[in-house]
Amino acid sequence: MTPPGPETGGDPLDITRKRWGRPEEKALKRALSQPSLFYWRGALTEELLGKFRLHTPTRHAVACSSGTAALHLAVAATQLQPGDEVIVPPITDMGTVIGILLQQAVPVFADVDARTFNLDPNDVAKKITPKTRAIIAVHLMGNPCDMHALRAIADDCGAALIEDCAQAWGSKYEGQPVGTLGDMACFSFNDFKHIGCGDGGIVATNSAEHAAFLGKFADKGYDRINGVRSPDILAPNYRITELQSAVASAQLDRVVKVALTHHRCGTRLATALGKIPGFNPQSVRRKDYSTYWYLLSRYDAAQFTCTRNEFVENLKVEGIVVGAGYLPAPMYRFPVFLNHSFFGGTWPLRDSGLTSMDYRNVSCPVAEQLLDEMIGIKLHESLNLRWADAVSDGFHRVASRCRIRAQAA
Repeated sequence: MTPPGPETGGDPLDITRKRWGRPEEKALKRALSQPSLFYWRGALTEELLGKFRLHTPTRHAVACSSGTAALHLAVAATQLQPGDEVIVPPITDMGTVIGILLQQAVPVFADVDARTFNLDPNDVAKKITPKTRAIIAVHLMGNPCDMHALRAIADDCGAALIEDCAQAWGSKYEGQPVGTLGDMACFSFNDFKHIGCGDGGIVATNSAEHAAFLGKFADKGYDRINGVRSPDILAPNYRITELQSAVASAQLDRVVKVALTHHRCGTRLATALGKIPGFNPQSVRRKDYSTYWYLLSRYDAAQFTCTRNEFVENLKVEGIVVGAGYLPAPMYRFPVFLNHSFFGGTWPLRDSGLTSMDYRNVSCPVAEQLLDEMIGIKLHESLNLRWADAVSDGFHRVASRCRIRAQAA
């Protein structure tokens, strides 16, 4: 029996998500028909990397176990020394900063732009010090960062520019695919991203030098190319498996269609919500192309008779599932940062005087305000424009009920 939905005249909000199918099943069977599931020279891993380079035109790509691993690889490839600094936004996943801390470097938080919710280049410039070695541009929710501005800042201070594309499959900056603008770019196949294989990642670069290091750092320092198992660096085991590569490769065949669905539904919703006084969706620069992992919008409680959380509860009554906020707080307010408890309850860098960073004194006012005001709508590949219109209609109905009468008049 076909479930009710747009195609059968049912509820447009009742859409069953379907992520996997015959292509993934066939790819897994191919992997299991092999004598080994090890990644090196594995047919499925090689296929995955080939498809990725077509999607994101770069000379080199290294597959790994997660997007977090990809970011750690990229950070390590910059050859950070203890106490070096890496500039990051405070609205991002913990995976963006884990590698920085593990390499004994210092995450430095720069504020975000109030419209795009991405790194504000003006604040990044203010956070540059002689210790700055890298800037990580997080394309939040698929919205491309201002890469020209960040590239100029990075070049001026000699820092590496790393793109965190975990939420940005298919996004474009001024017509150019994200992941092709920085020194290195990191992608995620986490189960919750546009496409996924449970967990997995890729780091891409045009630098042969970086690529050689990335390959070794993902594999305990082993040099697989030359067949040398005598490490000259300390490195983790971030190897992908043929099973992950099989599903990820099949998913890459769908990525253009998936990204297009996210873009169309996200754009439709953002346009509709932007017409409701009191809502300000994440702004996309005119020449850019966002693939909206989530649609985020600011909520101005002064325009309504209810709080943000109450508005969200009203939406749920309409059958619309949204989230109040994204992160509970900017990353520097997470307990691990406030307590500087990164290693056994301590932070050796700070204790030894290699940094004076005190996250209890960090403040990014725009990020703090944004997180207090955000409402988020999750998108996925099975949605359509009828769904987007139904969601926007629900927002309009709730806004009409909750609007302050004096302003409505």
